[in-house]
Amino acid sequence: MKRYGNLYAQIHDIENLRVAYENARRGKTKTKPVIQVDKNPNCYLLKIQQILENECFVNGEYNTFELIERGKRRIIHALPFFPDRIIHHAIVQILGPIWIKSFIRDSYSSIPGRGVHDGVRRIKRIMPNCKGWYALKCDIKKFYPSIDHDTLKAIIQAKIKDPSVLKILHTIIDSEAGVPIGNYLSQYFGNVVLNPFDHWIKEDKGVKYYFRYCDDFVLLHPSKEKLHELRKEITEYLRSLKLTVKENWQVFPIDARGVDFMGYRCFRLMLGGLILWGIDFGQIKHLYAKRQSKDLKKD
Repeated sequence: MKRYGNLYAQIHDIENLRVAYENARRGKTKTKPVIQVDKNPNCYLLKIQQILENECFVNGEYNTFELIERGKRRIIHALPFFPDRIIHHAIVQILGPIWIKSFIRDSYSSIPGRGVHDGVRRIKRIMPNCKGWYALKCDIKKFYPSIDHDTLKAIIQAKIKDPSVLKILHTIIDSEAGVPIGNYLSQYFGNVVLNPFDHWIKEDKGVKYYFRYCDDFVLLHPSKEKLHELRKEITEYLRSLKLTVKENWQVFPIDARGVDFMGYRCFRLMLGGLILWGIDFGQIKHLYAKRQSKDLKKD
């Protein structure tokens, strides 16, 4: 595996910091911290550059609050705009392309160009190949709070060898238990820590159709028994990363139920040459019954 060095100077390069500042302030231009930096951005960016060059970065204090999202209660950790959030963007602008290059194609969430709709399109495209197949659907219990720091650092170090970059990443990682939801870098850390798992599924276990969005993932396979075997192996593998599969995992036939993933339900059923997707399950049952009735009449 190629390891990357000589990255730290790119992170604290003033032009990289300018782009990071613009990206970090996007959508937040009316907030007080951003307005303050906007008064004299060059001054603040030079301060950040000095902090980084002297390797004296200290993680800022988190503003913690609760957010209920899709019925789930989450603790959000927000960092100060200056210098933390600007520095996070500066780091991602250099390390992000390196990490993304190592990700499998069908990992999604917080990856440019690979959002929900891209994932749904990819699933929809392969559904005609999956007649009579089954799906294994799992997610990880309290994923971000459960990420082990030593495990994450080891995975990062397998790719990054610049000691100054590792030092600042370790400072950020050790700033809070687990990986705090709300940090810009946390989105990448989640994908990084599961990247070896993704490759193990695809390459070692030979699963052709595997899709992951954050800590939710689905595997498609013609054998229900094989998926049950894989589920046990997945539980053990994730345990080695100090992560736990939720007990609500499911194995089910995709012809009857479709694949419910990333907020959409995709079906293999073909009607008039079209694959139905994102349609209410009751509608599908009705259409499927009509299709079966027509087939019986033909017989």
